[in-house]
Amino acid sequence: MASVSVANVRKNYGHFEVLHGVDIDIRDGEFVILVGPSGCGKSTLLRMIAGLEEISGGNVSIGSKVVNNVAPKERDIAMVFQSYALYPHMTVEANMGFSLRLAKAPKDQIKTRVHDAAQTLGLQHLLDRYPRNLSGGQRQRVAMGRAIVRQPQVFLFDEPLSNLDAKLRVQMRSEIKQLHQRLKTTTIYVTHDQIEAMTMADRIVVMRDGYVEQIGSPLDLYDRPANLFVAGFIGSPGMNVIKGRISATGPLEFIANGGARLPLPENAAPARGAEVIYGIRPEHLIVSQDGVSAEVVVVEPTGAETQINARLGSDALVATVRERLSLQAGDAVQVAPDLSKLHLFDARTEKRLPID
Repeated sequence: MASVSVANVRKNYGHFEVLHGVDIDIRDGEFVILVGPSGCGKSTLLRMIAGLEEISGGNVSIGSKVVNNVAPKERDIAMVFQSYALYPHMTVEANMGFSLRLAKAPKDQIKTRVHDAAQTLGLQHLLDRYPRNLSGGQRQRVAMGRAIVRQPQVFLFDEPLSNLDAKLRVQMRSEIKQLHQRLKTTTIYVTHDQIEAMTMADRIVVMRDGYVEQIGSPLDLYDRPANLFVAGFIGSPGMNVIKGRISATGPLEFIANGGARLPLPENAAPARGAEVIYGIRPEHLIVSQDGVSAEVVVVEPTGAETQINARLGSDALVATVRERLSLQAGDAVQVAPDLSKLHLFDARTEKRLPID
């Protein structure tokens, strides 16, 4: 196992810069997820760590060694791709042991490692089958097994679950996390799915347009997003964001551009009259007679929760509540924010403002 350091890494395609000086330090044994919308540069960065893309500037280090000019096969990493990339004419056992055979490892060592990995992944009964006889989840396990048998210093995962159905994705998320807990190998995982990031990572790196927006534990990013982009990207449903200003005179409150008025804590830091963005997560809104009135647009019961899509003046508002409410489109509902969970963002920079 080894740490991974990405120091001021840049990537250019001609005059077009894709990565703009990225800095990430990944500790030995850590599970780090790179997340962001399509085109943000996360897969490009992963391929640079793997040695599949040239580095235009900066350094990538694995352990204490700078690997910018080291061939992929000499970096002691193993990569699992979105496409399983299994050889169709080889059995599961042959696929899993292929890299060791290329390295001319002893046959008994190959057999031991393949069978140990198969036992870890529950593939013992599938070793004689061919990829065409496997389900999507089983193929992904074989791809993971092929990486495990190499016993690398670092695992790299490039959106490995995107080809699976929703139920299987949930199952495989759990299996990958359990696998990491057993092997404790440094892991870098790329996804655009923030639920995968939240449930699996020790730390998350949120990227946008080739920049790192924030690095932190899942709950740090959820509770203390650095800016409006992170706040909107992390969490499902997304945070409610309403543009407006702090009242200039009278009671301290937030006045939305659409005219709605929302409460503020007494210790809200922004100056009177300041233009801000009011952020509150759907689960931090409660139905209360002391709340503000919103018009119900759609009610979506899920069993455990009820999601209320409403209009607050001219702004959309989503509330997620535990109660089973009898509401119809057009009804009025009173909602109140939990002010201890409130977020305020600067309207110009979109950075999170402190609430003292």
